[in-house]
Amino acid sequence: MVDHEFGDQHTELKLSIIEKYLKFFTTALRGKFRELWYIDGFAGTGYRTIRHQAVPPSLISEGEPERIERRRGSAKIAIDVYPRFDFLVFIENKPSYVRALEELRANHPDRRIVVVKNDANDGLKSLIAANNWTSTRAVIFLDPYGMEVDWSTLETIARTGAIDVWYLFSLAGFYRQATRDHDALDEDKRAALTRMLGTDAWERELYKATPVNDLFGGSDPSMRRDADVTALEAYAKARLETIFGAVLDPLPLPLHERPQRFSLFFCISSRKPAAIGLARKIGNHILKAGISS
Repeated sequence: MVDHEFGDQHTELKLSIIEKYLKFFTTALRGKFRELWYIDGFAGTGYRTIRHQAVPPSLISEGEPERIERRRGSAKIAIDVYPRFDFLVFIENKPSYVRALEELRANHPDRRIVVVKNDANDGLKSLIAANNWTSTRAVIFLDPYGMEVDWSTLETIARTGAIDVWYLFSLAGFYRQATRDHDALDEDKRAALTRMLGTDAWERELYKATPVNDLFGGSDPSMRRDADVTALEAYAKARLETIFGAVLDPLPLPLHERPQRFSLFFCISSRKPAAIGLARKIGNHILKAGISS
């Protein structure tokens, strides 16, 4: 058994949202398409480990020893969804996590499950290119550890017109790499942002010349990013809208903590008004319920 410790309360909310949408998806589309797929780009082990710290004894309590709890991760949640998915693909690159996923697959011999050891970007592109999406519909969950999702991967997904995407966007990574002062940008930061956003126009669009007074009363222009976290999130949404049929307003995570670190985006690749309308209605309902939780 492999421990996979990650997340906190916002992780529970994120996974609850995914589970609700997966149930809607298989219920609403069952019988309308030949196959329904679930694809996890960063599948982990299928479970998450939560370590509860020991509580020392006190005058009013005997204390508690350290306790380890295992809860379902996204891969196990997708397996458990009913109505069932016809096919599940778990992509993971860490060998120990791949072995855990293989064990999870072996525990469900009646299910069509494939475990792919690969980088998420390469694995997703290969999977999409190898299949015909005319009679298949899918949900992809992208829950990267940071800024690992390439824009080219999102473009590949969007072109299918057949895949809904839940994407945990690293807003913290965005504002860390897009430093306030333009002079602090280096080539590594530029490359990471361009790979994540799919354009180098972010540098011209986010940085403006701002007068800075010197010690002698003069003024020299300095390039600076004035966009705050909210504006950066809006910028990311506008970029996603250039390739997807629709993108819903994201769920900010953590929900009640600042600074915001993530944005949970729901992206619809279909261009058909009826499909967009249905997915938008349910997606907004689930996200609004999450915000009020």
